[in-house]
Amino acid sequence: MRERRWETTVPLTFDQVIEIGERLSVLGLKPTPPAQDVICYVEEWTVRSPDDFDRLDAWDIEDVTLVHVRERWRGDFFLLAGAYHTVYRKYQDLGTYCSISHPWRVREPLCLHEPRGMLWLGFRHAHSFVRIRLHTREVITPGETRGDADRERWLDERRAVFGEAVTTLELPVETAVERGEVVLRPYEASVPFFCSWPDAFGPCQFEYNSSDVYEFLVSASKLAETFAPEPAEVRAYLTGFSQPAMEEFGSIEGISRCAYRCSVHCPLDELPEVLRAIEPDGRLYATLCEFQTQDVVPDGDDASAIIGVVGVNGRFRIEARLNRAPLAEDAMVGWLEGLIGYPMVYAPLSAFV
Repeated sequence: MRERRWETTVPLTFDQVIEIGERLSVLGLKPTPPAQDVICYVEEWTVRSPDDFDRLDAWDIEDVTLVHVRERWRGDFFLLAGAYHTVYRKYQDLGTYCSISHPWRVREPLCLHEPRGMLWLGFRHAHSFVRIRLHTREVITPGETRGDADRERWLDERRAVFGEAVTTLELPVETAVERGEVVLRPYEASVPFFCSWPDAFGPCQFEYNSSDVYEFLVSASKLAETFAPEPAEVRAYLTGFSQPAMEEFGSIEGISRCAYRCSVHCPLDELPEVLRAIEPDGRLYATLCEFQTQDVVPDGDDASAIIGVVGVNGRFRIEARLNRAPLAEDAMVGWLEGLIGYPMVYAPLSAFV
């Protein structure tokens, strides 16, 4: 689901993070105690070799993914995806996962959606998939009515963007508008097809699967070509592979840097140690508190809120993510600043990393 997100504007020490938890407790909420275990999500941790991962040996980890990043890349997506596919076929097994992302350009003039979308071409055990995600200029979550005055334009644009991707990929998928939302469905009901990332106007992402592991290599490359001649950031995601497989993937040309992402199980008060382990450029996230907003704003609309801790560059920030704004837009920042005790700013996350 799409979310609304705000974050603090000043860097915090971890002691200040703990004080914010105590503040939330005084307000009647139930923040995570410092000694309680949490799941800490690590992202964008640049590494030179898999040996660097030993820095996290003090904790249990899972969902380990190595990301090959190519910055300002202008190569042939078909050849790049084919190279990853060749290595994947050699080492594929249950639990292995490989995908390559590339931006694509929407040709239609747009007012409410960004002209840049993202595609992922992926390979899982015995099948392939293509995933398409679009990004809106404004996040209007399910149930919010802020966009109702332009609903027809939202629906027309979204259906057109999805239709453009479906046509280029040559997918047997229809787009429609039903009950005020865009709907996508394959012509063949038995095809594994998934829609996700919903907002007030329907899904922002779909994924089409095929048992033919070669099916999308050519069509996905055609969609990637729409981004030319602008250089692109291209990422390959690798999960569940052996050390020999990782070394062979690493021999594919053009890698700018390698980054790890994983989940670390640790007590909340060990987040500073995890952050030191992934310095200088790794980023971590953990949940500090979850609640329904009517617990603290009984006169507002009810919304689900998550207060999180974000760590980067040796310092911390607090973020607030909500499935909708419980108050009027001009009242949200003031309410959150009163809740957290620090200046806040609206800061939606990127849709594509």
